[in-house]
Amino acid sequence: MDTAISLAGKDFVLSAADVTAARSIVVMKEDQDKIQELDRFRLLSAGGDLGDVAQFTEYIQRNVHLYELRAGTSLSTRQIAHFIRGELARALRERPYEINLILGGYDQGEGPSLYYIDYLGSLHMMKYTAQGYAAYFVLSTLDRLYRPNMNLEEALEVLRACLDEMGRRFLLKQRHFMVKIADERGVRVLENAFVDASGTPTSSVTGAAAAAATS
Repeated sequence: MDTAISLAGKDFVLSAADVTAARSIVVMKEDQDKIQELDRFRLLSAGGDLGDVAQFTEYIQRNVHLYELRAGTSLSTRQIAHFIRGELARALRERPYEINLILGGYDQGEGPSLYYIDYLGSLHMMKYTAQGYAAYFVLSTLDRLYRPNMNLEEALEVLRACLDEMGRRFLLKQRHFMVKIADERGVRVLENAFVDASGTPTSSVTGAAAAAATS
């Protein structure tokens, strides 16, 4: 029941994910960070089996750091995406991971980029995407509202529209989302957006734009 939504703006990538850890009908915790910070400029949103998510994202993060230590330079977002794809494809022949991913990052000189990666190793570069049941509800909203070269405030408005749609249409009410950004200043948390039972955010995610400008 994981939800992850990401979009690329003019000079940033914005990622949001719910923070509920659940199995079957049982909620185990509501403070699970599903957006892994691979390095200073890359975010990896992950959904799926909790064990696979924890093991695989940590494996990717440590290999990214290992490469940087050995080579003295960091991998680009594109290179990380292809490394992840290769690891998932290799695992399919042994012990597949039950995991779906969205990789976003900012590269100096190239700008923001966003990649959709599923458990079969399919890889697509996107301007916006979603994983989990969210994809059934928010892709049409993203199709309608997304525009290239959006600023942060505009992107947060699109994200809020997606959360509103989830609140109205999705049977399960996911009340709490974490929002992170990757831009030329690095990766940071923008704001936690709370959604009540009616689907209306109780705190505006658009307010994060001002906070991001001063953080």
